[in-house]
Amino acid sequence: MKKWDVSFRSMTNDRKILIVRLSAVGDVIRTLPAVKALREHNPSSRIAWVVEEPSKTLLETQPEIDEVIVVPRKRWTDGMKSPLRIWETVGEVRDFVRQLRSRKFDIVFDFHGLLKSGLISYFSGAPARVGFERGWSKEFNFLFSNLKVKLPPEQKKKMNRFDQNIALLRGVGLEVRDVKTGLFIPSGDREYVESFFRGLTAPVKRPLIAIHPGTSQKTRYKRWLLDRYAQLSDRLVRDLDATVLFTWGPDELEWVKAIQKEMTEPSVLGPQTGSITQLAEIFRRCDLYVGGDTGPMHVASMMGIPVVAIFGPTYPEVNAPFGRHRLVRKDVGCNPCRNRACEELTCLKAVAVDDVFEAVNDLLRG
Repeated sequence: MKKWDVSFRSMTNDRKILIVRLSAVGDVIRTLPAVKALREHNPSSRIAWVVEEPSKTLLETQPEIDEVIVVPRKRWTDGMKSPLRIWETVGEVRDFVRQLRSRKFDIVFDFHGLLKSGLISYFSGAPARVGFERGWSKEFNFLFSNLKVKLPPEQKKKMNRFDQNIALLRGVGLEVRDVKTGLFIPSGDREYVESFFRGLTAPVKRPLIAIHPGTSQKTRYKRWLLDRYAQLSDRLVRDLDATVLFTWGPDELEWVKAIQKEMTEPSVLGPQTGSITQLAEIFRRCDLYVGGDTGPMHVASMMGIPVVAIFGPTYPEVNAPFGRHRLVRKDVGCNPCRNRACEELTCLKAVAVDDVFEAVNDLLRG
């Protein structure tokens, strides 16, 4: 195998670099600052990113990325389960690997740390494959890397994911001093959001506070309570003379409308967003964001606005947003956990409206 200088002095700027972070959208977003740093240190290199379909459109708009390679995970999973399609799917996977290897990547950075990402890293044929050491990866992922980054074991459940991704670069000698955020917003998305704000019948009062109360259907156990979102929103309008703007994603519209119906004060229902960059443009125009531990929380933090994050079952240190933020969380003994079937929601019920309002006030004053 070709030897690599871990200080990257031997890497010329025409290297072919592959990024592997397949999902979820929030995790892909949290990997972007590390890729921005990689681009800054390798301005003439070609950077490709292997990702699953939900994040494809976002990555295609970001100037740091030259190519987006999509893994159709759902189609492959369904195909492997079907006796009629299994061999067709095997052929697709074989073609995918062949095309991946034909690109002749020089180095792979596996930010995902699972079996599937390790296999992609290995089958890429790249002579240098960077990944996390045992303990910081799962499913024997470390076996597929030949440049393993070892992090302090005592930090396993305390290191923020943004920091962990940057640590992968530092672990092979890349000097990253300033971590850059921000998402590039295409002109069409800017115009779409501008058109929405121009069409509002009432003037927007400041502060303009974005609230994203929904989560994906798989993570409903991370949603704060409907009536408390309504009470908080009413108080923001009354006490701070704020405009509350609700944003929403797929399958979340009825949840948001139910919150608005519970309110006594007026609020604004945000537009349907067809891309993450449209949602990011909405947040860019706001003064503060409120929501749970979701992908939109990380989108807001990437756009540089203060974030009030309501945490219940998830690890706060690992999943905290980037930049200025306040975490509102109560330790109730059973959290953190990953019990998606939980119906008690004790950890979220423990978070009072006063707790969140005070966090909003602190950030706005600060």
